[in-house]
Amino acid sequence: MLYTRGIALERSKRWSEAERDFLRALELRPEQPYVLNYLGYSWVDRGENLDRAKAMIEKAVELRPQDGYIVDSLGWALYRLGDHANAVVHLERAVALRPTDPTINDHLGDAYWRVGRRAEARFQWQRALTFDPAPDLAGDIERKLRVGLPDIDRAGQGTGTADGGGRG
Repeated sequence: MLYTRGIALERSKRWSEAERDFLRALELRPEQPYVLNYLGYSWVDRGENLDRAKAMIEKAVELRPQDGYIVDSLGWALYRLGDHANAVVHLERAVALRPTDPTINDHLGDAYWRVGRRAEARFQWQRALTFDPAPDLAGDIERKLRVGLPDIDRAGQGTGTADGGGRG
């Protein structure tokens, strides 16, 4: 119940309440892979508690190694931590497990871009568009197809130079 309510709260933009529910759910069931994944991915997406989020997602992958969404979360955590080469490995596996998911294909495109595989990145982004992404994701992908991803500064942040916009 806490997990389901946490999702509803997170999607209603009530993050602090959602986070409390997810943490409480983990107190009750620390090995629950979907809670580990949802909270870990949410933290990664928010740029918070990245090391803890990565450890939680790694545990979720250990518990559910064939779940493409959970494997994607690990790849995305590695990407956000700047480990782009290892992110590619996990994101390629996630795409193999969930080949028609637009977000997973988009994530793989981003990772390919960061490791210098620009043609493959554009291919993945174009592929993601064929899987009917949500309008905001489609807009982000179309922008990346036009200008790529921004360069990354020493702190791991996009500089907004050279390649233009997109998330980094």
